[in-house]
Amino acid sequence: RAYAMAGITPKDVDVIEVYDAFTINTILFLEDFGFCKKGEGGPFVAAGNIAPGGKHPLNTNGGGLSCVHPGMYGMFLMIEAVEQLRGVAGDRQVPGAEIALCNGNGGYLSSQVTLVFGTQATL
Repeated sequence: RAYAMAGITPKDVDVIEVYDAFTINTILFLEDFGFCKKGEGGPFVAAGNIAPGGKHPLNTNGGGLSCVHPGMYGMFLMIEAVEQLRGVAGDRQVPGAEIALCNGNGGYLSSQVTLVFGTQATL
């Protein structure tokens, strides 16, 4: 629904920020958001696709498992997405980032929220 509302597809997303409370979450969300096919998330990640400089930079601040995990990590996802789109992320900056996808979850993955942010150029 988020893609439809924003008028985009996974190919349009420059930066992905997901709530990675558990390592499997990242792979599940990459598959669910269409960055790779179901069952192919592990090899997709192992191939470097989500690493800095990869095809689909993900959790550019290090993610909740690496950066900080305060229990309500969703706000940090949005802050990182906006910093990327403003071009002020310093060493973490994804060059030319104009569209960011954020996803947060809760309730044992039973609740999801997805946001799409874009620069003025994407309007």
